[in-house]
Amino acid sequence: MERPGLQRVRVAMEPDDGDARAYALTELTGTVAVGDRVVCNTTAVELGLGTGGWHVVHWNLSRHEFVSPGPDHVMKLRYTSLQFDAGTSELDHPDLPDTLDELPVVVCQVHSQLGIVAATIGALRPGTRVAYVMTDGASLPIALSDLVVQLRERELIGTTITAGHAFGGDLEAVTVASALTMAVGVARAEIVIVAMGPGVVGTGTKYGTTAIEAAAILDTVDALGGVPVLCVRASDGDARDRHQGVSHHTLTAIELTRSAPVVAAVPHEVLTLEGVVVAEVEPPDVAAILDAAGLRLTTMGRDIIADPLFFAAAGAAAAAAVSIVE
Repeated sequence: MERPGLQRVRVAMEPDDGDARAYALTELTGTVAVGDRVVCNTTAVELGLGTGGWHVVHWNLSRHEFVSPGPDHVMKLRYTSLQFDAGTSELDHPDLPDTLDELPVVVCQVHSQLGIVAATIGALRPGTRVAYVMTDGASLPIALSDLVVQLRERELIGTTITAGHAFGGDLEAVTVASALTMAVGVARAEIVIVAMGPGVVGTGTKYGTTAIEAAAILDTVDALGGVPVLCVRASDGDARDRHQGVSHHTLTAIELTRSAPVVAAVPHEVLTLEGVVVAEVEPPDVAAILDAAGLRLTTMGRDIIADPLFFAAAGAAAAAAVSIVE
């Protein structure tokens, strides 16, 4: 399977370990072909990580060098052996606005929320221009996200913008703040969804998770004149106590946020949130919405039947964003 930025292949492992799945990020290493000898990073598979199962092609030994000229001089993966000139759309669009002008921005904490939010927006307000800003809190290449491909095929998201060291979006941004202004000034978005790529990092400790990047993003949206909408992570199917009900990731992000008017929507009366404005929205039928869109989404391997609260909370955030637009 191949698409821009990504090539999925099977590799014969040495000395005699059979074959295995691998992918090459072609912006970094170029393409591979049958018969090429490659060096793979096998760490994710060996550790049994949730986003593992695939080796990563680090280098194609059939190449003496790989040159891929970039558009200017702004490097991503800086000071690593894989640094490359991804360019930056700030230089292509120097007159970006300084304000978001009350644009609703839905801030997610895990990648799977993106699909639920985008599909719900599309069902509640067809034709809404939705931009996706991908942070560098997890996967760096956007090409790795099958979910983004599905959402684009269904026209549920439009322009994609990769911020920080994330790369491969329609637009490249140095920071999330800059990405948000691109969503307004270039993509003409009516709603923006901000979420990291696949593979949130978590240690089980209060602050040791990339999910709390949501706090800084919510503050940034508020400072730029947008309306920050927090997509609450909640669960009634996660076996871990810290994610039952409202996840500790969400509670910690709220605690760290300094913006006053953060909006959140919660789908169940037993959920309470302090420090935010809880929006009253009509709970959308997320199951019907996903079915109509032909999307079969899971979070940590759980579908909507196994974890209805997770899906309902993300749908409620989408409904809150739509109510702001209208």
